[in-house]
Amino acid sequence: MFEKKLIDFFTNGKHRRISKWLHYFPVYETYLRPYRNKPIKMLEYGIGHGGSLQMWKWYFHKKSQIVGVDIKDRCKALEEDRIVIRIGDQGDVETHDKIHDEFGEFDIILDDGGHHMHEQIVTFECMFPRLKEGGLYIVEDLHTSYSEKHGGGLEKPDTFVEYSKNWIDYMHGWHKRFNDDLEPNYYTENIAGMHYFDSIVVLEKKRRTKPITQRKGPDSF
Repeated sequence: MFEKKLIDFFTNGKHRRISKWLHYFPVYETYLRPYRNKPIKMLEYGIGHGGSLQMWKWYFHKKSQIVGVDIKDRCKALEEDRIVIRIGDQGDVETHDKIHDEFGEFDIILDDGGHHMHEQIVTFECMFPRLKEGGLYIVEDLHTSYSEKHGGGLEKPDTFVEYSKNWIDYMHGWHKRFNDDLEPNYYTENIAGMHYFDSIVVLEKKRRTKPITQRKGPDSF
């Protein structure tokens, strides 16, 4: 049986222009494959020429809905069957509220938008809570955290990369007995895993409960 591969569509498929780092494709295959054969809702910030929206449409179940968001009015003309496009500024909370009001929760959210620090942070804080249980939140082009043009810089405290490092502490929020500064919060309870690669991070959303230690077997001598 033919297995769809995103790299095949990117390389040989009929589509509008797609701009992606090639090393993203193995990451996509690893994390997106479990969603491929069931109807889902996917949201992508940043449309460009619309090719990546066509790629998701081709890859996922025929009853899936693909939603794209971009600040440029011209992108509205790229709508087609099963691809819905909305115009909005991802640095504005109101944009995210409108998207949620219209479409509800998403199975997959991919931020490939403006790549400026405040845009990535506002989008995450507004939309990760609006991701379905068991969903994926993906942020691409993290290298812009090192770009002055995008508001970044190495170890600059307000970059998205530095911001995202807090997630590691949040995941360990239940281990307060080791450090009084650790406190559980929403992210402690909902980030099940985070996977960093060059310029891309994938977060798994799944409800977590406080870890339990168990011991079995005889004591060692």
